[in-house]
Amino acid sequence: MNGTANQPLLEVKGLCKSFGDLEVLKSIDQNIYKGEKVAVIGPSGSGKSTFLRCLNCMEDPTGGSIFFGGEDLADMKVDINKHRENIGMVFQQFNLFNNKNVIENIMLAPVHLRIKKAGGLFAPAAVKKQIRAEEKEKALALLRRIGLEEKANVYPSTLSGGQKQRIAIVRALAMNPQVMLFDEPTSALDPEMVGEVLDLIKELANEGMTMVIVTHEMGFAREVADRVLFMDGGIIAEDAPPAELFGNPQNPRTKEFLSKVL
Repeated sequence: MNGTANQPLLEVKGLCKSFGDLEVLKSIDQNIYKGEKVAVIGPSGSGKSTFLRCLNCMEDPTGGSIFFGGEDLADMKVDINKHRENIGMVFQQFNLFNNKNVIENIMLAPVHLRIKKAGGLFAPAAVKKQIRAEEKEKALALLRRIGLEEKANVYPSTLSGGQKQRIAIVRALAMNPQVMLFDEPTSALDPEMVGEVLDLIKELANEGMTMVIVTHEMGFAREVADRVLFMDGGIIAEDAPPAELFGNPQNPRTKEFLSKVL
């Protein structure tokens, strides 16, 4: 994968993150290439979620750089909201707006963004109406894709965990991101709902979506990922294709971790 792509989509250099005296990320270097599927595994507290949140500018790095589209997201002068439009994020706890129905959840960000670009408060009413109509059609198409079109007008509280997470995924897709970040997308689900969410992520992977997935699902990481990163103590202790990392891990900590979870 790396050899065929010249320029990484995301380039991480010397990324550090501390919370007070606690050093969570310790000078991480990593390139993510277009179309690549990267799984991040490791014990709790190893820095996996913090790494992901730094990639999406939800945490400000303490040091280092994250280049996306030729700009350093760690630079305070950069408009990170512009870049966030291209970096979709899916959380453990779904984070749907409970006071909005399903289709409103999906439409909210793209409608807001397009109206803002059309002039915001000063955009003509006819333009706003047209934007909402177009985004509603797109949202319905996304719901059809996951077989939940009949849930368009219900509220999140009436949905199962698996349905909420699939809707959270298509809500992120509604922005047409260049890369998707998944932070343990199945960890809050009942076991019987895990499969329906993983199937949707596999479908996106097969379509060529660039993705970074923090996961505890080792079988999924082995099946879907091009590369697996094993994190421990705030560093990437091992970085290898799944067959190598699961079949013949080189780092003693990787071996110890896999012996407990496999």
